[in-house]
Amino acid sequence: MRQQSHGVLRGAAIALVLSGAIALSACSKQEAAAPAPRPVVAVAVHADGNAMQAASLPGEIQARYSTPLSFRVNGKIIERRVRLGDVVKAGEAVAQLDPADAQKNAASSQAQLDAAQHGLVFAKQQLDRDQAQAKENLISQAQLEQTTNAYASALAQRDQAAQQVALTKNQLQYTSLIVGHDGVITGEQADTGQNVSAGQAVYNLAWSGDVDVICDVPESTLSAFAIGQTARVTLAALPGRTFTARVRELSPAADPQSRTYRARLTLEHPTPDVRLGMTADIAPASAASNGPADQHGSFTLPVTALFHQGQQPAVWIVRASDNALELRRVTVARYNERTIVVSQGLNDGERVVLQGVHTVSAGEQVRVIAPLHPEDFAS
Repeated sequence: MRQQSHGVLRGAAIALVLSGAIALSACSKQEAAAPAPRPVVAVAVHADGNAMQAASLPGEIQARYSTPLSFRVNGKIIERRVRLGDVVKAGEAVAQLDPADAQKNAASSQAQLDAAQHGLVFAKQQLDRDQAQAKENLISQAQLEQTTNAYASALAQRDQAAQQVALTKNQLQYTSLIVGHDGVITGEQADTGQNVSAGQAVYNLAWSGDVDVICDVPESTLSAFAIGQTARVTLAALPGRTFTARVRELSPAADPQSRTYRARLTLEHPTPDVRLGMTADIAPASAASNGPADQHGSFTLPVTALFHQGQQPAVWIVRASDNALELRRVTVARYNERTIVVSQGLNDGERVVLQGVHTVSAGEQVRVIAPLHPEDFAS
């Protein structure tokens, strides 16, 4: 009996050890089956330190009106009197065509007018004689009617010749290219000795007076560029100076390539040192005021970091507490060729996912790795 009880106890102990081993084995398998955190390319972002740069848009100084100058008749250019960059006044002749043909046409039409005038004088004298004779019943009524018709025809021929003279005189005047407005020559399209047709551009004239600032506005800042809104303009060539501009025109449709809207702003009180073609930074009044963007600065990120939450731009943030992903809405102030400038939504030092933003999900545990080529993600 005692041996049997010892055997039973020994069997129970063996069964207990086996069950414990099986349980430990199952636990180790469950722990081994837990997925490892996914590696993601992310870096800690830091503010650029220039909030105005993030809130502003690049632009260019242009004249409000710019028109090509061209002759109204065909001909050969024999003289050019101004060059690129010259300032011209209204009524000034800037180029000259060979006037020989126009002069001959004018002389020919004048001769036709003289002949028509003589024919009219003769027809008027004949009409006066026939009218006097008709009163004395010396000629028939039919003859008087023929004389009257001849006079009317001579009068019409004289008027036609007079209009032809006026036309040829205008064409002779058109051989001189006259400027219609004060301005500056910004382009040359033809040279001396060249045969040009009517309407072919010879110069390009930027009118004096109103000066425009042209920029392309992304959708995110479109509301700040409504017609009538003011903006602050700074010029790279004139550091330390600020100008005020007012939105005059906003394109109703986006450019199909850049998806931006062309805005034209009129510069208020431009100084003479504001030159056409200067580069400008345009900040709408709302962005220029003190706000979140001014307090935290801007962040430049590669375009590969951009994601969308619905219709709003967003980026993936790696939380510092648990290395889990969080989708954060942001405000994009500028879209560049390879980068975006984020003005709101990020804090200094936060880690932003730079690649594979369409393959991750919210709450996912990740392991941050640095970019293989950090220079590819430089702004």
